[in-house]
Amino acid sequence: MPSGSATQFRYTQTPSKVLHLRNMPWECTEEELVELCKPFGRVVNTMCNVGANRNQAFVEFADQNQAISMVSYYASSSEPAQVRGKTVYIQYSNRQEITNNKGTGDSSGNVLLVTFEGVQPNEVTIEVIHLVFSAYGFVHKIATFEKAAGFQALIQYTDAPTALEAKNSLDGRSIPKYLLPEHISACHMRITFSAHKDLNIKFQSHRSRDYTNPYLPVNQTAIEGIVQPTLGPDGKIKEPESNVLLASIENMQYAVTVDVLHTVFSAFGTVQKIAMFEKNGGMQALIQYPERCRSS
Repeated sequence: MPSGSATQFRYTQTPSKVLHLRNMPWECTEEELVELCKPFGRVVNTMCNVGANRNQAFVEFADQNQAISMVSYYASSSEPAQVRGKTVYIQYSNRQEITNNKGTGDSSGNVLLVTFEGVQPNEVTIEVIHLVFSAYGFVHKIATFEKAAGFQALIQYTDAPTALEAKNSLDGRSIPKYLLPEHISACHMRITFSAHKDLNIKFQSHRSRDYTNPYLPVNQTAIEGIVQPTLGPDGKIKEPESNVLLASIENMQYAVTVDVLHTVFSAFGTVQKIAMFEKNGGMQALIQYPERCRSS
């Protein structure tokens, strides 16, 4: 594999004529995006300044082979794709076209309505929901409830572009199995836009959270299974033990891939699973061991 390719591509995704570009310069223009892509084919649609940090973009080619050509070129090139001197990370998008939500009747907004299929309400915790959806931007609030359609949640983001990216990435997909109880085979998500703009969360509980207001009262009778923090000998809060670690990858000087993480964390035990994802413009990873890991 050519050097540098691991930093730009994730090969697990199905090819699409729509490409997802990350680490774009602030307020990147459509002209700059088209200029980068036009050597590989005809660009028919774009979406710039997407995500909480407005550093992501989508580009749609007239033909899927043109998108494949761009991915293949930079995968084999020693020179990364760049805009204004910044290295741009490229991957196939989960979507097959850029609709911009014009005339669809599914108007975009900053709040998503998510229906969780194949599970009971107590089988998907609000912590798991927050973890899954935080990969696409800062989650302000979450409210869960039960309707005729099943277990549902309202998830509020900062803005509509961030919610749109989460919807396009997660709609129809499943929550990773290692985040679910062992007896659950799959939990599919159906996602639409909600008419809500700002959720009214009155209490922090196992059914609702407001991540923007640390002073919101806690409804103790509604908290289920939440362990009160314990203090260590040094007076600091001890994190609960778990067999899954959350690692933030910062100041990368070289390509950090799943194989690199596996090599590093295998020094401490058998690594069962690794999942990498983007959050707020940075990379994070979940590393699962067969047994609980003790915090140091």
